[in-house]
Amino acid sequence: MITIHLRYEIDPDKLEEFTEYGRRWIRLVAKHGGTHHGYFLPSEGDSDEAFALFTFPSLAEYETYRTASRTDPECVDAFEFARTTQCIRRYERRFLSPLFE
Repeated sequence: MITIHLRYEIDPDKLEEFTEYGRRWIRLVAKHGGTHHGYFLPSEGDSDEAFALFTFPSLAEYETYRTASRTDPECVDAFEFARTTQCIRRYERRFLSPLFE
């Protein structure tokens, strides 16, 4: 199992747009075989930082999702939405192995 941790630097004046972007991807990750654990938006503290966590059964299945997302019309639309609204300034991606009891 692999969990992907995304750290976003967002435009705090475009939180509504980023929220829409996140809502789209929660469904799209599930559509492509992953489990989304949610987006975590600014509340107190830094106003330009957000996070997301989602899990795939394996790194290979995550790579299959990444490849599919480049041509899936809904994914392409979500990428384009972020690009045109400029709600995301930059992001970092980390791969983690979860530990459960």
